[in-house]
Amino acid sequence: MTAAHPPIEVIVGAATDRGLRRSINEDSHLASAPLFLVADGMGGHQAGEVASAAVIAEFSVLVGRPSLTIDEVQTALQRARVRVEGLPVGQGGGAGTTLTGVVIADVDGEGYWLTINLGDSRTYRLSGEVFEQISVDHSVVQELVDRGELDAVAATSDSRRNVITRAIGAGSEGEADFWLIPAEQGDRMLVCSDGLSGELDKDRIDTILRAESDPQAAATRLVHEAMLHGGRDNITALVVDAVAVRSRCETADVHDTVPAVGPSPDDIDADTRPRAPQVARGGLR
Repeated sequence: MTAAHPPIEVIVGAATDRGLRRSINEDSHLASAPLFLVADGMGGHQAGEVASAAVIAEFSVLVGRPSLTIDEVQTALQRARVRVEGLPVGQGGGAGTTLTGVVIADVDGEGYWLTINLGDSRTYRLSGEVFEQISVDHSVVQELVDRGELDAVAATSDSRRNVITRAIGAGSEGEADFWLIPAEQGDRMLVCSDGLSGELDKDRIDTILRAESDPQAAATRLVHEAMLHGGRDNITALVVDAVAVRSRCETADVHDTVPAVGPSPDDIDADTRPRAPQVARGGLR
């Protein structure tokens, strides 16, 4: 690759469905480099649909750039928040939306995944033998799990599992979490709404991502299987494959040239880190 190329070259698949119990699809998504985002609207009576679409519209103006900085993403997020909070009553006023996903970033000439999250939509990473959830849910149930008051098995059926603690709009002032993760060639990122993660457990998602080599086939199958498991909510899945990653030494193996370091303190405020930070493969979460 040359300097004119983006730091991460990707191929992507996207699928969405309103599910079997909802009359409209309040999920919105963006799957165009350098942005791969899912917003799950809430509010009912199409208000959630308006809120999620408004957020995606603010980020859409950044499509086509080779990469984005965290400052650019934060600025777009602030514009999105203002836009949602300014929606008039009857046209989305009072509604809110989650937001999660990955953005292609350039750090000292190397390709990084800049991951963002607000709410309980999720971003996962499949890298080699490791499949992990990168985002941390902003939900009442997750807080109970973090405090040791609820185990992971009980959390999946707890009646409070859909109550979120941060969002864009809906009266929330919670900040987004950000992670910077060194990208590796062969990475497969999954960005999804809780209509997917609420129907399929982590092991099943892992199996499907490994079984389908084409990202569009993987996204389509994930949504289809979520429908087969109940389809109780809107379902959206984006599958993003890193087919080439820029490193300082273009001829060296990317595993040797991408430093396993996370975001600098100057880039990401400590207040926006996950409640239960963990060391992820390839960097800090």
